[in-house]
Amino acid sequence: MSLTFLGIESSCDDTAAAVVREDGTILASVVAGQTDLHADFGGVVPEIAARAHAEKLDLCVEQALSEAGVALRDLDGIAVTAGPGLIGGVLAGVMLAKGLAVGTGLPLVGVNHLAGHALTPRLTDQVAYPYLMLLVSGGHCQFLSVSGPEDFTRLGGTIDDAPGEAFDKVAKLLGIPQPGGPMVEEAAQRGNPKRFAFPRPLLDRPGCDMSFSGLKTAILRQRDELVAAQGGLHEQDRDDICAGFQAAVADVLAEKTRRALAIAPAPTLAVAGGVAANQTLRAALQAVAAEAGAAFVAPPLRLCTDNAAMIAWAGIEAYNAGQRDGLDLMARPRWPLDQKSAPMLGAGKRGAKA
Repeated sequence: MSLTFLGIESSCDDTAAAVVREDGTILASVVAGQTDLHADFGGVVPEIAARAHAEKLDLCVEQALSEAGVALRDLDGIAVTAGPGLIGGVLAGVMLAKGLAVGTGLPLVGVNHLAGHALTPRLTDQVAYPYLMLLVSGGHCQFLSVSGPEDFTRLGGTIDDAPGEAFDKVAKLLGIPQPGGPMVEEAAQRGNPKRFAFPRPLLDRPGCDMSFSGLKTAILRQRDELVAAQGGLHEQDRDDICAGFQAAVADVLAEKTRRALAIAPAPTLAVAGGVAANQTLRAALQAVAAEAGAAFVAPPLRLCTDNAAMIAWAGIEAYNAGQRDGLDLMARPRWPLDQKSAPMLGAGKRGAKA
């Protein structure tokens, strides 16, 4: 009989709950965003996010169960994001999941948020192992060879800012409202990507590692030059800068993906994470996959950004692989998917960042 899992996600600024079956049917997926709460701050405020999660998590779970037409007793397990992420939000989700597990006696499975994204192609397209995954989001960017629900090999990644973070920072530099990613993409559609010659960092070095901090600095310098020369920044200037920035990110991701496929050939190239919703980036990656003779898989837009359906699915895969967690399940701010490779971004008492 097909398993049915409840998924809970609260790692950043989206409170989410979902009910998913083992056959890939998403019975319900509820996401409560916090964009309005953080709009005046130019980014996500961890304390505000954590409080909003605590207020909305139980409501999202109730709504998901209602929409799915199931009761807690009909479930086979509870999956929850246990990290990485903003610790206040992760802790709120883990504590709710523990309470539900104690009250119902259902198995509890702690899920790595990144594994949720990385396994999404198996939920949406039944992609077989192994496959190459480009996980590209607000806080992460890495190439992963995915061979199993707990078998991830990192081929490369960003050594500083993730693309999503760079999009948000560029939006802030240009006075574009949040959320930065969609707003910069919208502005780029009206702009000329060839007006400004922005750098393509690390393309002169071998391997699959990436860097987007210098590109962000180039945007800042271009903005300041225009302001000094003409006393301000015109709307067309903003649009052209956004178009040039987006084209630079697309070129870097495309070339690094080409190299990743050469290092670890795979029948399928998949992309996931919030930045995977960007249509220009998708088109560039799809072209690279076609060159390599690989299938290209990108999840529906609603499953690119943070959601609990991917957590429920990752929980089902982990459960089938034998994972069970107890009430000692910890909320973790850092949790690399590839436990074998050396940390890319350093480590401390909280563990490796990536």
